[in-house]
Amino acid sequence: MAKDGTARGGQRIGAGRKSKALTDKIADGRLNGAMILPEPTEIEGADVPAVKDYLKATQKNGKDLCAEDIYIETYKWLKDRSCEMLVNNQLIEQYAMSVSRWIQCEECISEYGFLAKHPTTSAAIASPYVAMSREYMKQVNQCWYQIYQIVKENCSVEFGGRSPQDDLMERLLSARKGK
Repeated sequence: MAKDGTARGGQRIGAGRKSKALTDKIADGRLNGAMILPEPTEIEGADVPAVKDYLKATQKNGKDLCAEDIYIETYKWLKDRSCEMLVNNQLIEQYAMSVSRWIQCEECISEYGFLAKHPTTSAAIASPYVAMSREYMKQVNQCWYQIYQIVKENCSVEFGGRSPQDDLMERLLSARKGK
């Protein structure tokens, strides 16, 4: 801390050795600092916790919000890797809602196009849905990176393969067909 109260110097963000995934630590035989959670005994529960109402609300245009499907798919993906208790449900809900809003924006771009009419001058301007879509995609990626980082650091089995993030474009295309 400098005399003027600003924090200067010190370790830079992102500096240093990157942490290894738990599966890599197990494969190398080095479990220094790795915490492996014990298997629970005789615990029964639902596959997926109850989905909140706002994730399955009908939208103003009459279409259903697909956030419920995304939430369930993501939760099951986490459960298959035994990481569902490590990821906060609010983060999964935020991811599901961001994906569904991104899909809504993309549907509006398909329906109305890339151009819009300015409200006062009636000149052609860029559609606001394009900017909204870009922002929602940033949110989607940021949430997914947080979820994936938790899985990468805590999953004791191989966590590769298909993930909910891989199916975004497929979900967008099937939403257009009305499936």
